[in-house]
Amino acid sequence: MSRNFLRDETSPYLLQHADNPVHWRPWGEEALNVARREKKPVLLSVGYAACHWCHVMAHESFEDEATAAVMNEHFVNIKVDREERPDIDAIYMSALHMLGQQGGWPLTMFLTPDGEPFWGGTYFPKEAAYGRPGFVQVLLEISRIFREEPAKVFKNRAALTDALKKQAETARPGDPSPQVPLIVAEKLAEIMDPVHGGIRGAPKFPQVPLLALLWRVYLRTGRDDFAAPVLRALDHMSEGGIYDHLGGGYARYSVDEFWLAPHFEKMLYDNALLIDLLTLAWTETGKPLYARRIRETAEWVAREMTTGEGGFAASLDADSEGVEGKFYVWSQAEIDNLFTPGEAELFKQVYDVSAEGNWEHTNILNRLARADTPFSDAEETLLEPLKARLFAERDLRVKPGFDDKVLADWNGLMIAALARAGAALDESEWVESAASAFRFVMETMRMDGRLHHAWRAGRLQHLAMADDLANMADAALALAEATGDGTYIAAAESLIGELDEWYADRENGGYFFTAADAPALIIRRRTVSDDATPAANGTLPGILTRLGLMTGKDEYLAKADALIRAFAGELQQNIFPLGSFIASLDTRLRPVQVVLIGSAEETASLARAAFSVSCPARVLIRAADGASLPASHPAHGKTALDGKPTAYICIGETCSLPVTDAAALIEEMKRGRQTV
Repeated sequence: MSRNFLRDETSPYLLQHADNPVHWRPWGEEALNVARREKKPVLLSVGYAACHWCHVMAHESFEDEATAAVMNEHFVNIKVDREERPDIDAIYMSALHMLGQQGGWPLTMFLTPDGEPFWGGTYFPKEAAYGRPGFVQVLLEISRIFREEPAKVFKNRAALTDALKKQAETARPGDPSPQVPLIVAEKLAEIMDPVHGGIRGAPKFPQVPLLALLWRVYLRTGRDDFAAPVLRALDHMSEGGIYDHLGGGYARYSVDEFWLAPHFEKMLYDNALLIDLLTLAWTETGKPLYARRIRETAEWVAREMTTGEGGFAASLDADSEGVEGKFYVWSQAEIDNLFTPGEAELFKQVYDVSAEGNWEHTNILNRLARADTPFSDAEETLLEPLKARLFAERDLRVKPGFDDKVLADWNGLMIAALARAGAALDESEWVESAASAFRFVMETMRMDGRLHHAWRAGRLQHLAMADDLANMADAALALAEATGDGTYIAAAESLIGELDEWYADRENGGYFFTAADAPALIIRRRTVSDDATPAANGTLPGILTRLGLMTGKDEYLAKADALIRAFAGELQQNIFPLGSFIASLDTRLRPVQVVLIGSAEETASLARAAFSVSCPARVLIRAADGASLPASHPAHGKTALDGKPTAYICIGETCSLPVTDAAALIEEMKRGRQTV
């Protein structure tokens, strides 16, 4: 029987399509078997709940009876949520790139009944437009070629599948130079936008791993030319339309080079990465804007993105009532009606509101005119009640779609970010929220000792990907530092153990993206390249370094070294997706160990001082006394000075003199983070 099979799924994106006249099926062997039996090609459509152009294609084509009839007659149609199945998305997006196309979502791929790609694209308009053929025209031609010209299909299929396999199997080991972070930072600085921050051109994505790498090298070298593009990007993003000035949180990217007009979807992972970077920038600069944006975004996460069970939800949609950005934009008349004339004039001047509008005849709130001239505390205080009134008015609107599935990898990013920000800004509620989410993932999303990737409506979906385990291990270490609770270190060890057992590439080194016992796809990916989120093989050398130092187990340091060597040859190919990997290399080369002698309570003030320093390679270790440290540790045998809580800053095999004063600890850490 042919029908739409998505009603039993849990993904909000798949459920959005459950009432389509298209006979959608979820990904799986059952769907491919139907294609084999009926000798039809597969139409694979990949998107996500917050994707604007996914909605456009759905409204134009997938909800249209005539288009659906063509799809149902000629194809077996499979719908995939890229967030729920990043393994599938990554394979077929790579295939699209191999066809010479830029990529994006919705991803529309045509496959053989065995799941092998032979052609594809992204968004196709229902009727020919934007220089693209109409979707029905594409469908009929692909179907004809599949039936009548199988040699063409075979040629494309063979070429793409061979290229994908070669990409997955290629190993580029090496021994990186210690100068790699500096060399790459100098190359990155050349492509940064000196006016608006970020990488030159449009569209503009935050590209946090690259900005974070520049910041690390600034801290190592003291060179302002590395700090400037990072601070400029944070200033302009935080005052731009990409930031939600009423509710907090950053949209996924800006369609222009000014950070003005976003695609309005708000993703958990972007905000986690930006909270982390803002925390690093704030601890160095003390800039009030950064602390304000961290607080507002953390409040947004608590208010709108935390599920009843304590996990963090995935995203908010770009659209409401079928219109992109409708929830977030304002007309001048709306502002005038809500405020007194004086209040309205002030608000419109500050937030760039006019009769003609700054985007599609309406207004995206932004403060870009003052991005390089910070607002004073008095000015911010004056604006707060106006923002609160407008927020309350906006809350009456039809809200954007909410994707409330809990993803282990994205939760790991947000848990770590809130733990580090909470420690730095002395906000215990953020740390508690992070701890609650960690408990949810580790207790509810683990079954039979195995972490799973997605949870929604009481149902677990899919074995974990490597990113899930890596990000949750990082989250565990962040919580261990923030709380002093050693059980988090044990949790990190268990997550790394699961990676080693099920994901390790024992031939080439590193980790596969999927588990050895996960349902097979046409290839098993192994990559070090960051995508929208950091790659596990990129972050793990740093995580393993910190875990090795915190536990005193050299085996983790050996794993970090082996992982770096396994992928170091990639540095000769394309540096731009390697921000996380190079940051991990920096941590491995020169970790800054802060060893606190005394109980967690006794050393709390010294820990707060350590958290107040911008030091991404910091490793905080608490020990009752130096004798409890491994014999190989440079602080082994160190004691508290005059019975006071004491810190030692250790770089390589050398530790500082004992430090009992918070100010002295801060200065010692700043010296230690610099490259000799």
